[in-house]
Parts: sequence; C-alpha cells; structure tokens
Amino acid sequence: MKAVIQCGGKGLRLRPHTSILPKPLMPIGSRPVLELLLKWLRRNGIKDVCITTGYLGHLIRSVCGDGSQWNIRITYTQEIEPLGTMGPLSLLRQQLDEPFLVLNGDVLTDLNLNQFVNCHRRHQGILTIATATRVMKMDFGVIDETAGRVTEFREKPELSHLVSMGIYLMDPPILDRIPSGIPFGFDDLMFQMLEEGACVNVFKHNGMWLDIGRVEDFLKAQDVEWDEQSPAFAATVAA
Repeated sequence: MKAVIQCGGKGLRLRPHTSILPKPLMPIGSRPVLELLLKWLRRNGIKDVCITTGYLGHLIRSVCGDGSQWNIRITYTQEIEPLGTMGPLSLLRQQLDEPFLVLNGDVLTDLNLNQFVNCHRRHQGILTIATATRVMKMDFGVIDETAGRVTEFREKPELSHLVSMGIYLMDPPILDRIPSGIPFGFDDLMFQMLEEGACVNVFKHNGMWLDIGRVEDFLKAQDVEWDEQSPAFAATVAA
C-alpha cells in the first residue's frame, strides 16, 4: 500500500516556531515528528511514500531525501499555491491506482494499521476515516431552552465528540471528486459526499493520538517515551 503524507501547511497554531521550521519537522525529543511517522509506516510494511509539500518544502526534502535511510522510497509534490488538505492528491492521479493511505504530517498514534485496512476492506465505500474521541471543556455555562424558557443549565460542561484523526484510507475513484489546480479541503470532500449520499465509514481508535499542530498535544508529546522497535509506537505517557 502507498501512503501520502500531507506536509504543505504553514502550521499557524505553532507560530513563531513554524516561522523557521515546517510543522512536520518540529522536534519530538531529538527527532522530527515526520521521522517518527516515516519509521512507523515502515514498521507497518509501507515502503512507498509520497510527501506533499508547499511551505518550506525544501527543508523537508533536505531532511528526508529519497527515504533510503529508512529503507523506504520517498517522492514529493510541490504546491505552487496552497491547495488545501485534499487538493494535493490531484497531482497524484496516475500514481494512486490502488487503495492508499493518506495522513497528516503532524500526527503521532499507535493506530493498528492492519485493523484499519481490514475495516476499510470489509465495508462498502471509497473512504474510511480513522477517528478518536476527544473531550472538550466549554468555557461558558450552557443553556437549553424551549420557547424562551430555560429547561436546563450546565456550568462549563465537558462535551465528548468523535473527531477525525487526520488519517484516511481511500480508493482511487475518490480522486475523481478532487478538482485540479484549486484549493479543496477535507471538509469540501465530506460535504460533497454526504450531500450525494455516498458511503463514508469510520474506524474508531481507542488508543493514543496526538495532533502535533496543537500546542497542547505538541507539549504532551515531549513527555512520551517512544519504542521505535514496535509496529505501533507503544508509547507511554510519563507520569
């Protein structure tokens, strides 16, 4: 299976750090997050990777090269203008001729890829989204009302949501939905597919998932011990 790692974003949430480094090269301990991600893919049997680049893409090329240092093959695309999260896939129509993995270049997880792939194969549909549950605390008191009368009040409640991990399995026909040369995000793809009634499946992951683009997760990742010999990261957060 081929993997596409999306590394074209500017990492605005991590400024000013990402004024110097692209987000996928932000250090987790002594290693860039992208290196940890590539090693994880290789241990899971993926040897063919395309990295989509835009902002500071030359630095990513300099660090990763052709991938031979990790026994994988890396190719690149370069966006002249930002194409959004899904737009860069339009540059790979000829290469992606079988089911493929797409993931953001700023995620760390112990997701079981075999289970994810099997889930995608079992269910009808050309898109499966890896998801995790995130609990978010509201900063406000929440009011429920009917006809102008308060029916319930919750003081700064914690709300649980199923969220996308930024990891997807896709079949080649999905590329027909992605326009060329214009920005096209994952939200655009989702709205389009749901409006048409197309089948979109989810795989629920209950383990570790860190979005390094968020300051909170970036700091948390520094307290994680990474077992680089494990197919999963086998990470344990230090007490």
